[in-house]
Amino acid sequence: MDITALQTTMLFRGMQDTEIGEALSALEAKEKTYKKGETLLHAGTTAPGMGLVLTGSVTVESNDLWGNRTILSHVGPGQVFAETYALLPTEPLLVDVTANGACRVLFLSLGRLTQTDPALSGKLFANLLTISAHKNLHLSGRSFHISPKTIRGRVLSYLNAVSLRTGKREFDIPFDRQQLADYLNVERTALSKELSKMQADGYFTVRKNRFALLKNEL
Repeated sequence: MDITALQTTMLFRGMQDTEIGEALSALEAKEKTYKKGETLLHAGTTAPGMGLVLTGSVTVESNDLWGNRTILSHVGPGQVFAETYALLPTEPLLVDVTANGACRVLFLSLGRLTQTDPALSGKLFANLLTISAHKNLHLSGRSFHISPKTIRGRVLSYLNAVSLRTGKREFDIPFDRQQLADYLNVERTALSKELSKMQADGYFTVRKNRFALLKNEL
């Protein structure tokens, strides 16, 4: 385990190597690998712990009984998922977590936090609170993106948010076309047609998942 790399994550921010080592032991850290498309966590089951993505990325998604999929978030290296469920171990998952490609994930048993050294658990709880605040902002942002009635409005809301967050007008988004459609809660074919129209109208240029925004009002 590369503890130095873990120091750069929000979960272990402000912690020394020895503290991280203690935390990994106390929280019974277990590393697992997954292939593209493999489901890490299934809705209806309980979470074995909180997941920390080491390499690759995963998506948190809602899949209903009728085959409808809604992507709720993209989780990349250094980011975590299922932390709420890990703290509520008897609560069944309402979402699936799926690997976007080959990935490595570290699972941590948060239920053991109260059994660790108070100073250590205090730092971890503080970092988890920060993570939770960021997650709330992300989920609030998604509600803004899916509130417009038109596909164009949803795309503009999402791209505007990415531009503001990155401070750039040219950037890569973490979704392919199907994932973006699922995230914005629209049909993929309709989304692709609208993206082509918007590019022709001069809103942006796009190549795969890289967008370059052109209009000043964006």
